[in-house]
Amino acid sequence: MNVVLGVTASIAAYKAADLASRLTKQGCSVHAVMTKGATQFITPLTLQTLSRHPVTVDIFDEKADWHPGHIELADNAELLLIAPATADVIAKLAHGFADDALTSIALATRAPLLIAPAMNGKMWLHPATQQNVATLKNRDARFIGPEEGLLACGYEGIGRLWPVDEIVAQALKYRQGVPG
Repeated sequence: MNVVLGVTASIAAYKAADLASRLTKQGCSVHAVMTKGATQFITPLTLQTLSRHPVTVDIFDEKADWHPGHIELADNAELLLIAPATADVIAKLAHGFADDALTSIALATRAPLLIAPAMNGKMWLHPATQQNVATLKNRDARFIGPEEGLLACGYEGIGRLWPVDEIVAQALKYRQGVPG
């Protein structure tokens, strides 16, 4: 299964390394796409090494071929998994913005969209975020999490990324078709 793993600017971005590794060990072809902010938390080299594929960070870095690489990723994806997903990226997806590689791929792909949010609880519970989540669910995007616990900001509450093993299990369900 070809998985495009979107990684956004959350402290939970470091868990994307474990996600890429576990999905690769399960036989998935993992292609990481990072927002520029995500590179402040984890390096592309880490994800490249664990996924065994180049990592896309900037849509304008594509110089290897005349084919737009982000469109090729969008066309070949069997699942677009965004983990962690910030409130910013959720808003961009809900409103159809395509201002970076990840959001461009999301707009161009016909693959199922699985989103694992991670953010401050107040951001998650904000009416704008909840409306964006509802919009994406109406378009058949599937959300897993967030869960409750101690957040990086020091607050206790909802906003933590789902456990990596559970994200992997949900992603692997797409091998047999979209889970109900």
